[in-house]
Order: sequence, then C-alpha cells, then structure tokens
Amino acid sequence: MARVKYVDESSHPELIEEIKAVRAQRRGKLIPVYGLLLNSPEVALSWMQFLNAVRWKIKLTARVRELVILRVALLNNSKYVIDVHRKNFTESDGLSHAECDALLKKKISPGFFNNEELALIAYVDQLTLKADVEDDTFANVKAHFSDRQMVELSVLIGAYNMHTRVMSSLRIDAET
Repeated sequence: MARVKYVDESSHPELIEEIKAVRAQRRGKLIPVYGLLLNSPEVALSWMQFLNAVRWKIKLTARVRELVILRVALLNNSKYVIDVHRKNFTESDGLSHAECDALLKKKISPGFFNNEELALIAYVDQLTLKADVEDDTFANVKAHFSDRQMVELSVLIGAYNMHTRVMSSLRIDAET
C-alpha cells in the first residue's frame, strides 16, 4: 500500500488540467506513478517531461533503453518498474522473454547478450551500485557508443535510479 494518498479527479478537482495532461501522455490513464507525484503538481509535470525526453528522444535503440531500465529496476528491487516494462515494452522493443529473464538475474549468463550489451550491463551495474564507474568499464562501453549516446546512456541510468528509488520509498502500488 502506498505511503501517501493517490491524487485523482475526485480527490483533487482543482488539478483536472494537470490530470488531463498526464492522461494524454500516459496511455490515456492516470497511472500510479502520477497519482502519487500529483501531490506535487509541478514535480509531476516536470518529472513526466523529463522522463519522456529520456525515454523517447534519445539516440539509443529501444532494446538498449529497455536493457538499461530493467537492469536498474532489478538492482534497485523495483518490482513495479519490472512489471510495467515487461508487460508494455520488452517484446515490442526487441527483448525476448528468455533475454529478459537472463537480464533479471544478478549474475548474467553467457550466451544471451553480445559484447556491446555485456559492456552496457557492466556500466549500468557499476553506476547503479557504486555511483561511480571504473575507467576500464567506461572504455569498454564507450567503444560501442558515441559521445552523445554516452551522455544519454548515463542520464537514462541516473533517471531510472531516481525513478525506482522514489517509487520504492513511496511504496507505489502495482498498475491494474
């Protein structure tokens, strides 16, 4: 059960425009993330704009994006993010069920991911678990990505660390 009350049209009719804006950009629904964040409308709308930019305007493939998001969610024990992304994104973004299962284990099994993806996973793991990255780990992933992509990759990892930690702290309920 969530630690703060969810906001919706009936509990906060004064936020109807903000709620409409969220619905327009989130599959037509007021998903739990925004039901919680709308306790601070400015934060909710800024959060949505930022995460939409990080998710949809970056020059990384959909597969890379989902590898990052799911790996961060695993490392931060965010069942909510794992469930949402497995249900809504992974297969359409080129990640099979078997690959998803392999990614969601602390120790990566060989054979599921190529060298670029293994370097990426090591980068995600270090940045998430240590908030720092060793030079050789950075060099290994940088061999596969441009400067722009490295910035976007690092911001994506940071954004989903923020996202998963805030959702965990507020004990967000599962989407229905």
